[in-house]
Amino acid sequence: MDLRVFATTFGLVFLAELGDKTQLATLSLAASSGQRWLVFAAAALALVLSSLLAVLLGEFLRSRIDPLWIQRSAAALFLILGTVMLVSSLRGPPPT
Repeated sequence: MDLRVFATTFGLVFLAELGDKTQLATLSLAASSGQRWLVFAAAALALVLSSLLAVLLGEFLRSRIDPLWIQRSAAALFLILGTVMLVSSLRGPPPT
C-alpha cells in the first residue's frame, strides 16, 4: 500500500468535508432525530458510495485520457467554480 497516496487522499477529503453542507445536514439530522448512530451509518455509507463512484469514474477516465489533462481540467473547473462563487458573493443577494 502506498501510504503517501493514502495520507494525501485522507487529508484532502477530511479537510474538504469539514464544515461543508453535507456535514451540516448530517449534524442537523443527528440532532433532530436523536438516532446518532443510524445517522452516522447512513452518512458514512453515502460518503463511501459517492467516493466509490468517483474512483470508478477516475479509473475509467485515466484509461482513456492522459492524467495530465484530467488534472488540468479539474484545476480549470475549480478556478471557474471559485470565480463564479466569488463574483456571486460579491454581488450580494438577488433583489426581491
